[in-house]
Amino acid sequence: MKKVLVIGGGAAGMMAAVFAARGGREVHVFEKNEKLGKKLFITGKGRCNITNAGEMDTLFTSVVSNSKFLYSAFYGFTNEQTIIFFEELGVPVKIERGNRVFPVSDHSSDVIGALSREMNRLGVEVHLHAEVEKILTDRENPELIRGIRLKNGKEVAGDACIVATGGISYPSTGSTGDGLRFAEELGLKVTELFPALVPMEVKEWYAKELQGLSLRNVTAAIYDGKKKLYEEFGEMLFTHYGVSGPIIISASSSVGKKLKEKELRLCIDLKPALTQEQLDQRILRDFEENRNKQFKNSVDRLFPAKLKPIMIELSGISPEKKVNEISKEDRIRFVKLIKEFPMTLTGLRSYKEAIITKGGVSVKEINPGTMESKKIKGLYFIGEVLDLDALTGGFNLQIAWSTAAAAGNAV
Repeated sequence: MKKVLVIGGGAAGMMAAVFAARGGREVHVFEKNEKLGKKLFITGKGRCNITNAGEMDTLFTSVVSNSKFLYSAFYGFTNEQTIIFFEELGVPVKIERGNRVFPVSDHSSDVIGALSREMNRLGVEVHLHAEVEKILTDRENPELIRGIRLKNGKEVAGDACIVATGGISYPSTGSTGDGLRFAEELGLKVTELFPALVPMEVKEWYAKELQGLSLRNVTAAIYDGKKKLYEEFGEMLFTHYGVSGPIIISASSSVGKKLKEKELRLCIDLKPALTQEQLDQRILRDFEENRNKQFKNSVDRLFPAKLKPIMIELSGISPEKKVNEISKEDRIRFVKLIKEFPMTLTGLRSYKEAIITKGGVSVKEINPGTMESKKIKGLYFIGEVLDLDALTGGFNLQIAWSTAAAAGNAV
């Protein structure tokens, strides 16, 4: 019987183990942590966004890096099959806003438990506190896998090795780049790495003043000079260091590489439902109602309380100025400020705060149908260790499930 060694007991590793064992293989999972699924446990804020129930086109357009590589994997194990897989293992699911799929229980532990039970049923041997130090190739033929060496010096023979170690984001969960090191040691190319789906830092003093303020229904646009790199409508959050929230975190995957080279301009449209002309008319009406009030007392309905003093200061209009004394030029400038609230992005936050890692084992080195290395027979890479990343919404876990199924079936 073929013996399969899976390095990493996270989402991809557990799924690959299940598929390999269902195919009649002897499977061993090596996990350096004290338990399985440590990163999976915290995904979706602990609720585990299993997949996305959107059309296949949506899956592909939501993959930021190397989406074409996933054609075979995504069609080989679809989002629909993922839902069926978990429901058959006793995890009923529900579909929420944006086609996000969650367990009905809202507990990621149910997903981990289901995979663990299925592995146990199939006879998969799980080795905890088992850190792999090196992947071993055949001495006579270095293009063949012969096993692994653990950190304690013990060698384990195997016919195939599936690397499911993740990237380097959330290192506290055990994602410390082991699989990337294995790949490089074996002569495979690893692309440049960046934190992805991560908050961003800004230059402006007023970010700290706005700390904790969440804005809904705004549009964020990011520019390199006059060139628009990204635009999205939704929710964002101000922090003591800069900006976060769904639309900002998604933006980081698109602009992270550019942001490493230079500062970028962030413009927030605080009233995207109104054109500049409509907003001007709205402000004119407000000014007319409050014509004898001071400017600082006339904009209460426009902004949250925390944002109001910042908008007044940035407007360049004296807070004490009577509304009926504000010039048309001042008003137009104020409208522009609301439509293009300015911030300067200076960098990404660290891997400790990144949901995923951008970059990884080059997909040019990997067979897209099986996830097997083109150079070394019996060596497979799956999940986040590969140079694949997607937006939030369940897409990254679908990459894990689909690549794991491809490798598990292939062995």
